[in-house]
Amino acid sequence: MAEIYTLNKYYRERFGQKVYKLSLDGGMTCPNRDGTLDTRGCIFCSAGGSGDFAASRFLSIKEQITEAKSRICNKITDGKYIAYFQAYTNTYAPTDYLRKIFYEAACCDDIVGISIATRPDCLGPEVLELLDELNSKLPVFVELGLQTIHKESAHFIRRGYELEVFNTAVANLHRININIVVHLILGLPNETFSDIIASVRYLNSLPVNGVKLQLLHILKNTDLADYYLNKENDFHTLSLEDYTVLLAECIENLRPDIVIHRMTGDGNKKELIAPLWSGDKKRVLNYINTYFAKNNIIQGRKYRKNGT
Repeated sequence: MAEIYTLNKYYRERFGQKVYKLSLDGGMTCPNRDGTLDTRGCIFCSAGGSGDFAASRFLSIKEQITEAKSRICNKITDGKYIAYFQAYTNTYAPTDYLRKIFYEAACCDDIVGISIATRPDCLGPEVLELLDELNSKLPVFVELGLQTIHKESAHFIRRGYELEVFNTAVANLHRININIVVHLILGLPNETFSDIIASVRYLNSLPVNGVKLQLLHILKNTDLADYYLNKENDFHTLSLEDYTVLLAECIENLRPDIVIHRMTGDGNKKELIAPLWSGDKKRVLNYINTYFAKNNIIQGRKYRKNGT
């Protein structure tokens, strides 16, 4: 039997109740966009910098939080929230500015934690000092976009940093007791199932706390879309059936204390080119849950077939 350490389970253990993430835009860019490393961004990244569901950056952080709460107010009573700085690279700014926006979020009612999506090459000493300071006030989660451990794939997607940079960032964040969440993309061009499982297993050797397993989406107006639509490349996205089998294998090979923050991911339906099945979230989750039930993969916590 395999058992999944879900994010909902973790939140209930840590905060005593269900917690919701509010997607925010801190008004930053990325070294892969502003010319420091490149101007094109990662090959898969949308114009919104992977923050397509974030509130408008033209609002203050407090206003964004209020707006984000209003979107889900019909679902929630007595809610607690994580302020999620999602769009672009959220430590890529002067430290004084980062302190201002992070504390503006931390001081809002019902905010019980801060989640910060960033790159491992944007975590200098001053930023780490700020994160350490903030983490003494309320829990801080830092999300790192690793995507893959394989050098050829990292070059293809224009990630812009070597694996050792990621390793150093993880070590630095762990040293100051920051909760580390790693993004992996499942289904990158030219990666086999074995390649993907190798990326998953690599995390087991590091002091990471969580993982987001993200289905590769092909979105309009990205360089990945151009690659996908060029028939000479003969690249096909994963079917729902293959993705579910792969997802189960990833879970089987993941250290059991690592919290699974995401198992699919949502692409903007208006921008989605492929795989189109991923746009039907209810169907996808039903299929995955049915497959998991048939294969004794339980969404709860912490043991595997080997009894660990």
